Amino acid sequence: MTQFSSTKPAAARSHLNATPGRLTDPFRHPEHLDEQPRFKRAVLLLLASLIAPGTAQIVAGDKAAGRRFLRITVLLWAGLAAVIVLAILNRGLLIGLLANPIAQWAAIIALLGLALWWFLVQLNTIRVLKLSSLEPNHKRIVGAMCVLALLATGIPLYGAYVVNAGRSALGSIFETKPAIDLVDGRYNFLLLGADAGEGRMGLRPDSISVVSVNAKTGQSAIFSIPRDFQNAPFPDDSPLKQVYPDGYSCGDACIINSLYTDVMNNHRDVYDDSVKDPGAQAMMDATSGILGITVQGYAMIDMQGFAEMIDALGGVKVETEGWVTYRGKQPDGTWGNAWWGPGKHHFNGADALSFARSRKYSTDYSRVRRQQCIQQAMIQQFNPQNVLANFTQIMSAGERVVETDLPQGQLGSFVSLAEKARAQKVQKLTIGAPDFGEPGDKFSTYPDFDQIHTRVQETFSNEEAEEQARGEAEVFASPRPVLGFSKPSGLMYFELTKPDGSPIDESYLVEMERIGQYGILEQASENNHKCKPLS
Repeated sequence: MTQFSSTKPAAARSHLNATPGRLTDPFRHPEHLDEQPRFKRAVLLLLASLIAPGTAQIVAGDKAAGRRFLRITVLLWAGLAAVIVLAILNRGLLIGLLANPIAQWAAIIALLGLALWWFLVQLNTIRVLKLSSLEPNHKRIVGAMCVLALLATGIPLYGAYVVNAGRSALGSIFETKPAIDLVDGRYNFLLLGADAGEGRMGLRPDSISVVSVNAKTGQSAIFSIPRDFQNAPFPDDSPLKQVYPDGYSCGDACIINSLYTDVMNNHRDVYDDSVKDPGAQAMMDATSGILGITVQGYAMIDMQGFAEMIDALGGVKVETEGWVTYRGKQPDGTWGNAWWGPGKHHFNGADALSFARSRKYSTDYSRVRRQQCIQQAMIQQFNPQNVLANFTQIMSAGERVVETDLPQGQLGSFVSLAEKARAQKVQKLTIGAPDFGEPGDKFSTYPDFDQIHTRVQETFSNEEAEEQARGEAEVFASPRPVLGFSKPSGLMYFELTKPDGSPIDESYLVEMERIGQYGILEQASENNHKCKPLS
């Protein structure tokens, strides 16, 4: 306890001496104290009121008001403790509650009420400080602290703003609909990277992947479908089965990424009014037929808005083995085809999009793999700390770039499932070369669906083996190890050389393109599909 002294005459100090056991007297009667103890008293009471509203009033002698304030304070701290415990033990349940519109409105009202109550408590605390008893310099210091304390009571107001922003974004992104049922113990989601760029008639999903997650273990697999995949069949219960009884099979005009536009322009009436986006539903039906599984929901990200989401997350980190070209500033400062070399990169949104979409001097397979790599890097960035730190930016970006038919009520369970999946190795299968046949075999043009369905089921049956191997480092094998050397990360970097024996660099590749030596550029790009996300 702070020792208070006084230089007052004995008669003035008699009140304190009369009740020596009452340690709170100096707090109740600051007029009997010297300047420094009065200043300390004011600071201590103000800090106590911020941490445990009500204690300042009790110590200062206003026990009735203090007890009322303190009861509410105890309830608030108990509620916060309960939320923390729930976040540790069952984060999915907590997020599910926070995603509920009724709970969101209740939280907004409660936070607004908390802000008003805390403000009134602080005003009452300022009264018991007895600022008039302080000398001018101390009065200015404590006055400034009081202003800061009053501003601190606005924290719940910001919390209400954040909850409301989340409520608005979640309400616009997610559907209010019954929960999605499991199919064979799995959730199967279609992810579309959509592009309505220049020279295109309508929107076309250039990135098409199905993420399948085991609801019990969190083991997940990504099935990537090349944009030029043809002859997609439709399940018997799809209305498009009547429109395309032999599948989407009109030749080169019927590559899979044109289906969305075709249905939106010509066949959207085959789906009833309950279908939010007929084009997306058609893509779900087609991927269900291709893979031989039931795709239950979709999420579509506008590729131009993709960059905004990554920026909201603070960028993504990846490591790649080969060279990747993109449109940018070349070493001499001119604009043209620039290059990212092998190694580690921290991409902002625009660069991540360019990295994922680059196909020059490369293949669609390599492009798909890099897209998968960026997707995984994004998933790793969706950790609780990052989401909380950038919540409003993420919600704002998500509201503009994401469309989905997933039910809002299952958001909590999906987040819990994503946490399980984050800790495990993701299996990948591209429904085309080289996972099916070799480049040039035209498997994507004339697919063997029995073979595809068998490989998909084999991927699921391998989950037990993958679970045992979880945590082991991924090794990227090289088709030409003699050209490379191993790095601690497990990636192989290929040290292609110039005629003089020195390693190639960006300037060299730019020069090779200028003089038309495209074979060297293709060789440099050969391994750019070998990419992994970094934490």
